[in-house]
Amino acid sequence: MVLGGGMAAAAVGGDDAVVMQLGGAEGEETVVTVNCPDQTGLGCDLCRTILEFGLRITRADVTHILSDLELIIHRVKVSTTPDGRVVDLFFITDGMELLHRKERQEETCSALTATLGPSISCEVVPAEGFQQGFSSLPPEIAEELFRAELADTDSEVCSSPLSAELRKVRTTATVNFDNSLSPAHTLVQIVCADQKGLIYDILRTMKDCNIQIFYGRFRSDKKGSASKGSSGCREVDLFVKQVDGKKVTDPAKQDALRSRLRSETLHPLRVMVVGRGPDTELLVANPVEASGKGRPRVFYDATLALKALGICIFSAEIGRQAASERHWEVYRFLLDDSKEFPLASSLANRNCVVDRARKTLMGCYN
Repeated sequence: MVLGGGMAAAAVGGDDAVVMQLGGAEGEETVVTVNCPDQTGLGCDLCRTILEFGLRITRADVTHILSDLELIIHRVKVSTTPDGRVVDLFFITDGMELLHRKERQEETCSALTATLGPSISCEVVPAEGFQQGFSSLPPEIAEELFRAELADTDSEVCSSPLSAELRKVRTTATVNFDNSLSPAHTLVQIVCADQKGLIYDILRTMKDCNIQIFYGRFRSDKKGSASKGSSGCREVDLFVKQVDGKKVTDPAKQDALRSRLRSETLHPLRVMVVGRGPDTELLVANPVEASGKGRPRVFYDATLALKALGICIFSAEIGRQAASERHWEVYRFLLDDSKEFPLASSLANRNCVVDRARKTLMGCYN
């Protein structure tokens, strides 16, 4: 994949356009060239769109349907009734402020039924007494979940250890700055393990730090990608400026950006299993963009991991929480215990849930 300014514009004739060049054979890459007005964070927005579009063309998802309708999801609760039916509650507000009208409600239900099939029932009702707030995590769990570095072993409050493969990956990420190659731009060179959403995480970080990208080059070493749980290496070169048009020369700014990029490439998502009274809860957290947008596919990938392990979800909840001077989107899954795969009494099984969820979210299984 290549991102560029003038070169991309010339390739599509100078007008706003999207051109797709399909691979000549199975397994070959498809090249997408986008020409549009430049702005800070454009690359991040394009990558986020690609992630979302990939899910949309392969599997129907309620969150994407609601997003297309300009409905904002503030909270989700999933539960199972005694007769085995699944009830999904989406607490939403309408960006168009029309949800109080019958026509808008019917449009919403029709869109869901058309995509998910006639077997579902859908109803839009006022959420009396609903507050957009999210029940905060206990302080000791929040500190463990949002801390800057991942743990190699379990703590007293949770299971969140790194597998041997991920401990090895953690030592590979490097971020370097070079101001000698270009008179106008700073070259940021990133080398790290490849994983799903990596380019999105890098460009999201640049956007949030008010760094504008003028040219990018991405190379992937696919060694190791044939085995599950491992990945190749990704090399990223970005020619950038600050939003004031100056190069990134201040050592303090370089150190801050380097630290942020290392954190986001090594562990962009936080995964933990904790006790919730006699029950067990899976927590997944991801940073929210400065624009307020969350990360695509997290809910789907987390539930996919639990399905692969044969674990049933009793209830699920999505909310946001401020921590470590940032806002996070937090997914809380209350898990059913079973004789076949006990969680409350088995540390090994809880660690297995953490490892499977983390690897699925990073693209090792899908």
